[in-house]
Amino acid sequence: MTVSSAGVVARLVELGQTVGCAESLTGGLVVARLVDTPGASAVVRGGVVAYATPLKAILLGVDADLLASRGAVDRDVAGQMAVGAQRALEADWGVATTGVAGPEPQDGMPVGCVFVAVAEPGGSVVVERHDLTGGRPEIRAAAVDAALELLARRLEPAL
Repeated sequence: MTVSSAGVVARLVELGQTVGCAESLTGGLVVARLVDTPGASAVVRGGVVAYATPLKAILLGVDADLLASRGAVDRDVAGQMAVGAQRALEADWGVATTGVAGPEPQDGMPVGCVFVAVAEPGGSVVVERHDLTGGRPEIRAAAVDAALELLARRLEPAL
């Protein structure tokens, strides 16, 4: 199921809050989906595409030792990326994606293993693992959906 970016943007506008994205395998597709929505400029702060592993530490503040020991495709890395997006982009909410789109496994993780994370205004961080199927384009598209679905679910309790 594809989440409506318009619904996410409308909810953020309603709350008077902003979002920033930190993306790896999705390469900017999450923020692109959000800014496809008219009025997104009121709530979308921007995105950081940290595709290369060292950039996750340099730009987003992900722990370099964590990256060295576990690699970029990791639950804790995703969480730190989301927090890094909040900080770097001065946003209320941070969204992050990291994973393996293929064609080869990476960091000991299989193709289709994706972590999405949301850092919330109060300091909580929620991370989900998804084991996606399909080719590279399908995995990347499903990762975008998963990230926006998680954000949409986390925005709801704020009602």
